[in-house]
Amino acid sequence: MIILLKLLLAHFVGDFVLQPKSWVVDKEQHKAKSSKLYLHILVHGLLVMLFLWDLSYWALAPAVTLVHGVIDLVKLYAQKEGNRPRWFLIDQGMHFIALIVIWSIWFSPQMSGFSPWIDGRAVWLYATAVIFLTAVSGIVIQVILSNWAKVLDVRDGESLSHAGKYIGILERLFVFTFVVTGNWGAIGFLMAAKSVFRFGDLKESKDRKLTEYILIGTLLSFGIAVATGMLVSWLGTV
Repeated sequence: MIILLKLLLAHFVGDFVLQPKSWVVDKEQHKAKSSKLYLHILVHGLLVMLFLWDLSYWALAPAVTLVHGVIDLVKLYAQKEGNRPRWFLIDQGMHFIALIVIWSIWFSPQMSGFSPWIDGRAVWLYATAVIFLTAVSGIVIQVILSNWAKVLDVRDGESLSHAGKYIGILERLFVFTFVVTGNWGAIGFLMAAKSVFRFGDLKESKDRKLTEYILIGTLLSFGIAVATGMLVSWLGTV
């Protein structure tokens, strides 16, 4: 299990932390001819080797790299302007399934006598959860809401640069911490506090669409954080 967590963490870092927006644009424009595509794939292979830190797994990195590249190419050619959210979720789902399949094939002979958790498992478990909540889930929520955002007249006004992004990251980390520490009441307090601060904006705008958009985004953010916290708490006991 620790190997699978490392593979997932390498995927999160490679796809969401170390992939600039300019690379994504270049890949979508040039597809298989994009140099950024192959650089992105190479980064994934290097991350796998770095996180595993064991030359006996040298063949695992090229396998992950090759499969990741094929999945990315499928997405690039299948994705259209109107189906971006759907193909984003399909792409990430295929990556996760591929990692699980590769891990199962590679280590299935050792599974019967191999403990799924070893010393230091908590470090990898929480590191994966934190990367997911900070770098991954915000993009997931943004992509899910992208079609609705197009019909809204949302202006930054005097808002601080990227303030909404960091507010979302902090609230998910707070909720995650409250869940894993068993402080469920604090989640209600946090949601109530956010509702109070948002009430003025919603009352002033008098825009039902904006209200629904903010409500869906908030519930998605809190729901993802709660689910992640529950999953980590459960995995820590098995």
